[in-house]
Amino acid sequence: MTSLYQILMLILNVAQFIILAHVIMSWLINFQVLNIRQPLVAQIWYGLNRLLEPLYAPIRRILPPMGLDLAPLIVLIAVYALQIILTNNVAAFL
Repeated sequence: MTSLYQILMLILNVAQFIILAHVIMSWLINFQVLNIRQPLVAQIWYGLNRLLEPLYAPIRRILPPMGLDLAPLIVLIAVYALQIILTNNVAAFL
């Protein structure tokens, strides 16, 4: 059962990395450090969007429209909360 806990924590860590990469890449694209017309950048950007949009879409429907997209922040907080819950209940996996 310990391996199940470790696998879940690994999945949550990978999710954190992907969300942070998406946020940083969006900043770099908005500040024109990265150009979306480059094939590699476009592939990574659209791939991350397709991967994360199912997580962001329900949150964007709930949040009121504003100039700042808070969906990645809320998803990241939810991932951290899941990690805390798993860590505090690690005895159930032993």
